[in-house]
Amino acid sequence: MSDLVALTGEPLALDLLNTRPAAGDLLATAHDLRAWLELQAERFPEARDLAAAELGAADLAAVHAVRDRTARALDHARHGRRPQADDLDALNQAQRAAPAVAELAWDGAAVTTTRRRTGPPGARLAAWLAEAAAELLADPAVTRIRQCEADDCVLLFLPAHPRRRWCSAARCGNRVRVARHYQRHKPA
Repeated sequence: MSDLVALTGEPLALDLLNTRPAAGDLLATAHDLRAWLELQAERFPEARDLAAAELGAADLAAVHAVRDRTARALDHARHGRRPQADDLDALNQAQRAAPAVAELAWDGAAVTTTRRRTGPPGARLAAWLAEAAAELLADPAVTRIRQCEADDCVLLFLPAHPRRRWCSAARCGNRVRVARHYQRHKPA
């Protein structure tokens, strides 16, 4: 990834959108994509498997397409407007390209189920991200998603507290507070 560090910890679809900050693209190469997936692996075990897969330029393009469609659809949905049908269709198509199956197994004491996707790694990755986008877009909380209030930040977050204003208190909140302090105390 570039010098910027990806913001993680939001719903997966927002983490994906936040890979495109105001300047640059944190998913510029397949290597960047694998690094981002490794960051996601702690919360999403599927990310670990996908990070280990051989991902190339076509897979990266599929992820970019899901990210772009998600961004447009979310911009509409979070403002209470109807997303464009072609954006929703593209996200649905990405999911259909690698269907999820509830795979049954016996663990020695009980039947377990694990959700797995079929298809090549790039299609599985795009489907997984499109499914995360679908879940976010259909969630009533979508209208609570905010953009960071720092002047130079475009990152999105779902606030757990209604007074949250920044994507990250450490990232943007601190910069804003330092700038305000400087303005109050700068020499005349």
